[in-house]
Amino acid sequence: MTDSPQRNRPDTPGSAPGDDGRQSQFSKRGGGAPATRGRTTIADGVVEKIAGMAARDVVGVHAMGSGISRTFGAVRDRVPGGSKSVSRGVKAEVGESQAALDLEIVVDYGVAIAEVARDVRENVIAAVERMTGLEVVEVNIAVSDVKLPDEDDDDDESESRVQ
Repeated sequence: MTDSPQRNRPDTPGSAPGDDGRQSQFSKRGGGAPATRGRTTIADGVVEKIAGMAARDVVGVHAMGSGISRTFGAVRDRVPGGSKSVSRGVKAEVGESQAALDLEIVVDYGVAIAEVARDVRENVIAAVERMTGLEVVEVNIAVSDVKLPDEDDDDDESESRVQ
C-alpha cells in the first residue's frame, strides 16, 4: 500500500478526491466575501457633522448650539482661515453598530416646536443611517432659544468699527 501525500487545503465541495483545487484557489483566497474582510470604524465627529448638516436643512431651525457656543463660534468664524463648525450643537456617541445623538437647536419664532423637533429627528436619523449604516437608537433634541424677528443675529457679519 502506498500513502498519498497530505494536502494543506481541504477539498472543496464538488471537487474530485484527487483534485488539488487549483480552479477554486482564487475564489477561496482571502477567506470569505469581500464585504466581510476587515472592519470599518466611524468617528464621533463624522456622525456629528452629518447630523449637523441634516438638522440645519429643516425649515424652522435657525441655528445650532447654545448661546455661548454660538458666540464663540461667531468669533472663530471671523478669524482668518476659520470656518463654520457644522457640528456645533451636536454630540454623538458611536458604537460598533449604533449611534445616539444629542442636538441643541435654536428655532425661529412662530414655528411649531414639536413639529420642528420631529422633522429634525426624522431628517437626522435618515441621513446618519443612510451615510454610515449605523442604527440610530435615539436623537435627543434640546431647544435652547427662539430667534425673534427683531433680534440681531450673532452669525451675521456686522459692520467693522475699523477700516
